[in-house]
Amino acid sequence: MKKFSEELFAQTPIVGILRGYDKETVLEIARTFVSEGFTNLEITKNSPNVFEIIEALVDEFQGKLNIGCGTVLTKKDTKKALKAGASFIVTPIVNKDVIRFCAKKEIPVFPGAFSPTEIYTAWKLGAKMVKVFPSANLGPSYIKNVAAPLDFIDFMPTGGVSLDNIDEFKKAGAKAFGMGGLLFDSEMIERKDWHSLALHFRKFKEAL
Repeated sequence: MKKFSEELFAQTPIVGILRGYDKETVLEIARTFVSEGFTNLEITKNSPNVFEIIEALVDEFQGKLNIGCGTVLTKKDTKKALKAGASFIVTPIVNKDVIRFCAKKEIPVFPGAFSPTEIYTAWKLGAKMVKVFPSANLGPSYIKNVAAPLDFIDFMPTGGVSLDNIDEFKKAGAKAFGMGGLLFDSEMIERKDWHSLALHFRKFKEAL
């Protein structure tokens, strides 16, 4: 486990979500990601050799990136992720065991929640920030409506956040954003076109 940097998180509050790439590709993507000023990267648990990838990222980017593990469903996998060096945990669900374990260890955890009850439950259990997921089905107006009575909770919409709506989500009250395929252009990555990917990242940084 490496220490989570609040300063890095706030610098660029976008959590980039990578799923399914091999270690060398992830490292190349991460180098481009960091070069454009991004500071938070999540590798999903259902990626091949996920813990090996997290270890490699920590070795190369410690102090430049908050590196987390996503799609975490159990306390056992949480422990494995932290042992590999992850500094934060992301879940697609409200798992009480995982959230309580992370809160007790003072590890930032971003649980996925959909309804107001799930969102409040996740926060009450100790979530640092609640991942409102999938946001593509909800939109910025949902964040605005839920944030009105739950204004003490920090929201991180995930799934469906794009260049076209990131500003709307921000105005609605979102404090951070989880972004996967719309941020990590698969065609550019497949071509290993790191220059185009850097320009693509730059658009998101400017929009933020």
